[in-house]
Amino acid sequence: MTVKRVIGTETEFGILSTDPINPIRYSTYIVDAYASAGEASPNGPIRWDYRGEDPLNDARGFRIERASADPSQLTDDPDRPAPSAMSVRRPSDAELDMPRASNTVLTNGARLYVDHAHPEYSGPETLGPLDAVLYDRAGEHIARDAMNLLYEQGTEATLYKNNVDGKGATYGSHENYLVNRSVDFDDLVSALVPFFVTRPVLCGAGRVGLGQRSQEPGYQISQRADYVENDIGLETTFNRPIINTRDEPHALRQWRRLHVIGGDANLFDYSNFLKVGTTSAVLWLLENGGADLELDSLAIADPVWQTAEVSYDTSLKHEIALRDGSSATALQIQSHYARMCRTAMTKAGSLDPETELLLDTWDLVIEQLSTDIYSAAGQVEWVAKMQMLEAMRSRGGLAWNDPKIVAFDLQWHDLRAGRSIVDRLDAAGRVDRLFTPEQVRQAATAPPENTRAFVRGSLIKNYPGKVFAASWDSITVDTGEESLLRIPTLNPLTGTKELVGEAVSSPSITDFLNTLRS
Repeated sequence: MTVKRVIGTETEFGILSTDPINPIRYSTYIVDAYASAGEASPNGPIRWDYRGEDPLNDARGFRIERASADPSQLTDDPDRPAPSAMSVRRPSDAELDMPRASNTVLTNGARLYVDHAHPEYSGPETLGPLDAVLYDRAGEHIARDAMNLLYEQGTEATLYKNNVDGKGATYGSHENYLVNRSVDFDDLVSALVPFFVTRPVLCGAGRVGLGQRSQEPGYQISQRADYVENDIGLETTFNRPIINTRDEPHALRQWRRLHVIGGDANLFDYSNFLKVGTTSAVLWLLENGGADLELDSLAIADPVWQTAEVSYDTSLKHEIALRDGSSATALQIQSHYARMCRTAMTKAGSLDPETELLLDTWDLVIEQLSTDIYSAAGQVEWVAKMQMLEAMRSRGGLAWNDPKIVAFDLQWHDLRAGRSIVDRLDAAGRVDRLFTPEQVRQAATAPPENTRAFVRGSLIKNYPGKVFAASWDSITVDTGEESLLRIPTLNPLTGTKELVGEAVSSPSITDFLNTLRS
């Protein structure tokens, strides 16, 4: 039994520049600098293919009309519907010269682009939580390179891996999981709402300030909790729900993509591992019909309100009112999920090493948080940040809204080498890591070998100028013919090194295609 499934992460980076009035401009500078000279973008910008996107399809069985949708939801291109054939008309020179969104697809299979007013790194599809963490870390390396490249061009901008600006704005760190479509969506909602309300105690990044505008002094567990305003919904930039209902799998219809928008951007490996790994384990439980009655008993009476209450309670003693009239703490609820997953997976068969590591870490962190919160400081990000902030407050007699405390909170997430508080803790051996810096550097340029990201990244690297556009479910290449060729990649478990590794070493893109056909 395994927690491995296709997982992807997305991080919108906070940005601070010398021109705070126009963050979009500086986000564009960052992406364009990397697209032109980044180590994972050696052949210049690669266009994004919007043909396969369908952002208004709702998992509850309906579709929002375009005229009724908020502009922020229209992530596709309405003027270019999906073609019925693999041949794609070659754009004219005039069309190629038209302004385009800042975007590139990288040799590690990821996408780097401007999303609203932020640079966003969308990691490649990975198979399992460990690789998901590794390729999320690779995004941090890419962000540092992009800042350095922009600085060499005479422009300075700083990127932060966080989720709030402290003045009312929030930006996302999203997760994506492919789930068997046989699981009823209502069952997903019932099982996942209590899980997501309580999950931040394991993986919150910590935040100074209470309320969307930090209008009250204090410290809380999650950066995103104050921005949860609904239990279920399609929106991602307003009226944000606990469960997002977008049904856009970017894959064969046997899967649905669970799009999770409520998580924090993590700089700690184990926080990130717990975030994606425990979620994958609960999804396995649902796919395999485990513990239905016990899951029902965890239903929360007012999950939206409790999301903030859990985040505000750093003592972890808050009692959550359940629908059956009982109550439980966030740790007790997480302990229920951990036990259910371990029992069902062990009963179903032997566990692979990644699953054993996840289940053991889940149990260990729950035990640490239950007995001595600070004993989890090497693995749980919000705990480590709180520990340092409390020491600062004690030494200086500082209030939670003191400018020094607020500045420290921001500097924690600073991605500049030598400026990040997390970098300093890491150098001191106070952050438990799953991956070495060398592994992270390698992941910034090399794709995962066991998903379709391998063929996407390898084609971009091996055939300069021949990949015209790409998306999660297609690659459009230039073979020199009158029309471009669009290669579908709907199955995320094909295009792997095992299946196409020999082909992507062919001398030309035409030889690659002939090898695939033979």
